[in-house]
Formats: sequence, structure tokens, C-alpha cells
Amino acid sequence: MPTRGGLVGVVAAEATGTALLVAAIIGSGIAADQAFPHSPGLALLVNAIATGAALAALIALGQVSAAFYPLVTLVARARRDLSTRQAAAAIGAQLTGAALGVTLANIMFALPPLTLATAERADGPVLLGEFIATVGLLLVVVLTARTRDPLRVGVAVGGYITAAMWFTSSTAFANPAVTLARIGTDTFTGINPASAAMFLAAQTLALPAAYFLARLITRSTP
Repeated sequence: MPTRGGLVGVVAAEATGTALLVAAIIGSGIAADQAFPHSPGLALLVNAIATGAALAALIALGQVSAAFYPLVTLVARARRDLSTRQAAAAIGAQLTGAALGVTLANIMFALPPLTLATAERADGPVLLGEFIATVGLLLVVVLTARTRDPLRVGVAVGGYITAAMWFTSSTAFANPAVTLARIGTDTFTGINPASAAMFLAAQTLALPAAYFLARLITRSTP
């Protein structure tokens, strides 16, 4: 969980971290799809490993940030780890960084800066998968943050996302800023606007569930 860093530090960490995370997700998805165009399972494996590794490394910025994740930012505000001003600035930076990340990823692979995604992903089982992925991610972030060890948090979060991209039917978007960014790429990791709206709803429903589960767990453990 973030510390009460200065506002400039929070904004810089969130914008930079989210841009790099989104670029890693989308860029590795494009590269994997190009390398294995007839093997979506292998492409997903490469995408998952790259995403988890990038997230683990970027968590080093978490000492002054909210892990590039609007829902974690809201939890941090509820726990008074961030002021209202810092939380609002962090979420704005996350959304800005996500937009920058998808643009850079597309350009790196000689694609138009933004292309509207056409991939449909939302149905009942997939939305349940997204809910589960998001609850799990929030729990991992909140509970490992109690250790105040960025390395442990990074390994746990990166490992969870790598696994969740395989064990959930949604492939674990689990982040509103990342979900919105993925509307802007009609590639392996893209999601069309209608599906994205449903994913955002599932992620939002996961927030209170994860928050109350975390409170229950922390009350019953030393």
C-alpha cells in the first residue's frame, strides 16, 4: 500500500508505472501473436509471463504509489494511506498513463496510435472470472502490503496476475485503467467498448467484496 508521498511523486509514479504496465501488456500481446499466430494458447502464455514480470518489477514504484490501479487507490484512501487530493491525482495519472501506454505500444509495432478494439469478451462465465480475478488481486495487494516489503508485494502481485491470466476465463484484466486502455488496440489484448463496460462493472462489484474480505482476514490474524 502506498505511503503518504508528495503529490508530485504520486502522480509521477502512477503515470509512469501505468504507462509502462499497459505498454508491457499490449506490446507483449502483439509480439506473442505475431510470433505464434496459429497458437493462441502459447501467445497467452508469453503474454502472461511478460505481464507478470513487468508488474513485479514496476511494484518497486509502489513505495509512493497505489500500484497503478484505481481500485487499490480507493482502498488506500479508505485506509487513509492517501489523502483525497492524492487519490484523485493518482487516479487521473493512472488513466493518463494508460492512454499513453496503449498509444506507445501500438506505435512501437508500426500500428496506428489508436485503433478501436473489436474483440467481444463479455458473457456470464467470463464476467464471473473477471470478478474472481479482481477480488483475488485486491486481496493479494492489500494483505501483502502489510509486510511493507515492496519486493514481496511485487513477487506476489506479479505471480498472481501470471496465474490469473490462465485460471480465470476473463484472462484477468482486473484493472479499470488497463481495461479502458485496451479498448484502444485492435490486437491480441484488445476488448471492445461494450465488453469493457461489463468488465468495469465486474471489477467495481469486486471492490467491496475484497475490502470486507480483507478486513475479516486481518481481524482474525496477527
